[in-house]
Amino acid sequence: MAAFVGGLPDDLIKMFTELEINTEQMLSDMITAGAAVVEANVNAKMPRDFKKVLNGNNVKITKVYKTPSDDGINCQVMITGYFINRHKQVTPAPLVANIFEYGRSGAPYPKQPFFRASFNESQIEKAMLDAQKKYIEES
Repeated sequence: MAAFVGGLPDDLIKMFTELEINTEQMLSDMITAGAAVVEANVNAKMPRDFKKVLNGNNVKITKVYKTPSDDGINCQVMITGYFINRHKQVTPAPLVANIFEYGRSGAPYPKQPFFRASFNESQIEKAMLDAQKKYIEES
């Protein structure tokens, strides 16, 4: 009776072992790279009127975190902070961003979507794959 004995090359086994150890770090780097693309797009597409009311850089990326329900690795790109309008009223920046993004009924504030338009799938995927190349060597 014929028998077959096969095995994986040592370098492939070594790569899989290193990948198993570094999986969470690799995914964190990939998520952060994708979020950096979105942050840059949000800053570039943000309406000039919205930039006027903000002081400094109010677009931030949260720390990478693991969701307890499904062990997913995530981070968020968000608008933070407050601004003071000409009547000395303090308003949360996310609220004003929401008005720019979706508009406001009954007032002269048309929609100016900039946040949703910043999620360019091909740019994000390219940045994530570039971050992945540090961990997985392509032959």
